[in-house]
Amino acid sequence: MKFNIILEPAEEGGFNVTVPALDGCFTQGETEEEAIENAKEAIHAYLEGLEKLNQIKSKTTMIVKEVEMVL
Repeated sequence: MKFNIILEPAEEGGFNVTVPALDGCFTQGETEEEAIENAKEAIHAYLEGLEKLNQIKSKTTMIVKEVEMVL
């Protein structure tokens, strides 16, 4: 399975990470690399929890696109 993740710089340093396809799945890391590894662990734990509840539901049809805005 592949998941898109969104990394955003945190005000206090490091990165906040969200997984748009999995409601409520988020993590953080001090570096981009740590944040990505933590995201993999968060996704695994999220899916493992859903599997135990027999409720695997993800927004697999979600498409994430980047748009450029001129202000």
